[in-house]
Amino acid sequence: MQTLAYGSWPSPIDAALAAAHDGRPEDVGFVGDEVWWTAPRPAEGGRRTLVRRHPDGTEEPVLPAPWNVRSRVIEYGGRPWAALMTDAGPLVVFVDFADQRLYAWEPGGAEPRPLTPVSPVGGGLRWAEPDLRPERGEVWCVLEEFTGDGPSDVRRVPVAVPLDGSAAGDRDAVRELTGERHRFVTGPRVSPDGRRAAWLAWDHPRMPWDGTELIVADIGPEGTFRDARTVAGGPEESIVQADWAPDGALLYASDRTGWWNLYRDGRPLCTREEEFGGPLWKLGQRWFAPLDNGLIAVVHGRGAAALGILDPETGEVVDVAGPWTEFAATLAAHGERVVSVGAGPRSGYEVVELDTRTGRARVIGAPHHDAVDPAHYPEPQVRTFTGPGGRDIHAHVHPPRHPDCAAPDGELPPYVIWAHGGPTSRSPLVLDLEIAYFTSRGIGVAEVDYGGSTGHGREYRNRLRGQWGVVDVEDCAAVALALADEGTADRARLAVRGGSAGGWTAAASLTATDVYACGTVVYPILDLTGWGTGETHDFESQYLESLIGPLAEVPDRYTERSPVEHADRVRAPFLLLQGLDDVICPPVQCERFLARIAGRGVPHAYIAFEGEGHGFRRAETMVRALESELSLYAQAFGLDVPGIPTLELTE
Repeated sequence: MQTLAYGSWPSPIDAALAAAHDGRPEDVGFVGDEVWWTAPRPAEGGRRTLVRRHPDGTEEPVLPAPWNVRSRVIEYGGRPWAALMTDAGPLVVFVDFADQRLYAWEPGGAEPRPLTPVSPVGGGLRWAEPDLRPERGEVWCVLEEFTGDGPSDVRRVPVAVPLDGSAAGDRDAVRELTGERHRFVTGPRVSPDGRRAAWLAWDHPRMPWDGTELIVADIGPEGTFRDARTVAGGPEESIVQADWAPDGALLYASDRTGWWNLYRDGRPLCTREEEFGGPLWKLGQRWFAPLDNGLIAVVHGRGAAALGILDPETGEVVDVAGPWTEFAATLAAHGERVVSVGAGPRSGYEVVELDTRTGRARVIGAPHHDAVDPAHYPEPQVRTFTGPGGRDIHAHVHPPRHPDCAAPDGELPPYVIWAHGGPTSRSPLVLDLEIAYFTSRGIGVAEVDYGGSTGHGREYRNRLRGQWGVVDVEDCAAVALALADEGTADRARLAVRGGSAGGWTAAASLTATDVYACGTVVYPILDLTGWGTGETHDFESQYLESLIGPLAEVPDRYTERSPVEHADRVRAPFLLLQGLDDVICPPVQCERFLARIAGRGVPHAYIAFEGEGHGFRRAETMVRALESELSLYAQAFGLDVPGIPTLELTE
């Protein structure tokens, strides 16, 4: 056992290793008896590929580079593929990221053929949640169509696209399924008898976790939706998924009680103070899947998400046994089989299959392999701290950990407070090699699920209404100071870090508090007035109406909360990381802030990455970002960290 100062411990987890394990499988589904999913490829320009698991257990990427299976609908995307098994093999329909066209392909055949046209107007035509309807020779999906050059010149509607390719050059050949008009819609789910369709819809200024409507329509003989009616939901009721039971009953997840619980034709199935749903950031997320035998596979929990089987007759849920403590909002069922994507504190995300007949769960895809000795992984603690006014603050604390190193007696470790994005989201308790990159070197990490986070009911989520930049900043600071007060962290060596909405919280923390010695701010929001008046995409263009308040009524609040207006208050060194292709939190936000900070004597660095958008996907980007962040902490905390490039700070 070596005695070395915190932050200087040698670690086998370098930035390249962390980058190689970034991302997770998503969008699981059955194609015949096979399981397919999308998977990240950081080393291949950050693309996502489609993976097929053959009956013999072998995995095969379905589409070679540069095909990138990813939709840009609402910018965060949606389910980008569908497939079915034919006598000749699988027929796949997918969205390619480069041009956002919908393609059809038979693996082993010719090149994928486009099904949809290209539009030169604004962001063009985009598609999500394809659902193959071979009996009609069509694929039904969501169309996002830009009608002008502005980010909010857009309409969304359920449509039918011909499978014969006749719409590849003709927008008029795309058939709109309904005249019902809402700003946002999810893909239609068709009842087992083919006579009804159900989908979700909402309008500005609501976000889907504020309030949505569940719409049901009859399907006419010609394949259009008739007599559309709202059967559940409203301005203060969030429905995040709907589907049909095999017997034709309508299932949905609603938070009408303050928690996302399941309902069958309006009747509660399992009333609990826990979540059977989550924030709908991507179209096609699934927290439940009905089985042929009447049971329902569910992803549920409170501050975490387990995979279980719900008996709707008794309301009992039986969870799968295994090392997984967190399951993603992707779920599929076929016969007695259920697949999802699960992870735990000592394993990354894996494709997990549950045999509901035997109750046995096993990993069938993207299996976790320890890239280093697990003794270098952190051992996280689930904590609840007390914030202002006595309110609870949920957090995951990851103390420094190394099998062969210890710090000198009396030394306390530096800690980085991580603020998650969203802000309507949460931090999953899973193995993250980015966290291990720091903890294995002797730098602690605390992930804070500040007020406004999901997983703890609507009341906890609503704490941020009108209070963004206040509650999140206070809660992060309360956790940081509590760790210092209890002797867990060094009060003089605290940092704050976050991306997107977490970048806002990090920047607001540097302007509003003196808690932190430095900060890392990643693709942030920094100027509320600019962001709320056209500098972001349509989906979140009115998000601030609830997070801050109506701009027309409280314009001063937008100014008072914005870090860009208080650059003169920043005293701590900081690192600013930004993707130049980001349309959600665009570079102009960083540039405006940097112009205000210039010449104020605050050490800082700004790194902008070509070809990166909102969320870094390329291995080389993630390596440079991680090494730069570590170098910032080394300089601010006085650490000796060998083997990484020194980040040049300017004033």
